Amino acid sequence: MASLRDLGLSEYEARAYRALLSTGPTTAKELSRASDVPMGRIYDVLNSIEQYNLVRSQTASRPKKYVAVEPATALDRLLEDKRRELEEKADQYESIVDDLADELDAAEPVEEQFWTAAVGPEETIDLLLERLTAADREIVMVAADPSPQLDIRTVGEEVLTQLEDALDRGVSVEVLLSRDLVDSLSENVGRRYQETLQSHPEFAVRTNEDVTGTFNIIDGVEVCIQVPNPLSSGDAFGMIDLKDPEFAADVHEEFRPRWEEATPLAF
Repeated sequence: MASLRDLGLSEYEARAYRALLSTGPTTAKELSRASDVPMGRIYDVLNSIEQYNLVRSQTASRPKKYVAVEPATALDRLLEDKRRELEEKADQYESIVDDLADELDAAEPVEEQFWTAAVGPEETIDLLLERLTAADREIVMVAADPSPQLDIRTVGEEVLTQLEDALDRGVSVEVLLSRDLVDSLSENVGRRYQETLQSHPEFAVRTNEDVTGTFNIIDGVEVCIQVPNPLSSGDAFGMIDLKDPEFAADVHEEFRPRWEEATPLAF
């Protein structure tokens, strides 16, 4: 059940405000009795909720009297305070992330062969988006037929967002697609391509019917390969991510002639 404490008030503060709604204008002593807040605490509690702008005081009266602000106004003020706190927290966390990113990026990368794998549609997309996020210099994407297991409309927009972010980081992007895959993309992807990416000097997308696999080359040293389901060749079974500069160079060498023969994309 929702409580004023969920919006930041203490138990005594919540009791005092609720009691004021029932009593109307009242003194601290009377409020202490009505709210069961100890007399030794009531003035601190009133000062606190007055700082929240939940009560108004009549300083001209002797003794001083207090009245509650209307509930709708009080709740709006508490909500605004919480929003402000969350924004401040978000700013703090962003600053921490920026500091840690600089610190962690300063570490020398381990230059040795490493591979990992993801199985299933969700895990496959998560791994792909993660590796696109990690690109520092270059992304080469090659994609053939759409997989029935993957919602290519949603995935296409998620990938497009990562490519836009990569371009903002100074990463060059080359995308080679089959025509069937282009036709399956959503109108929103096509619109974002035309409005955001088409004119970017570091972005190029082409089509070639001689595209038989789906893979990505990251920074010339890492290859993400989509693995087809052995029981259904049209389905994606998973993805293998292999960090191996020599293998990546071989894959890039196979990619380059198909890229040179490809046609620039026009939605």
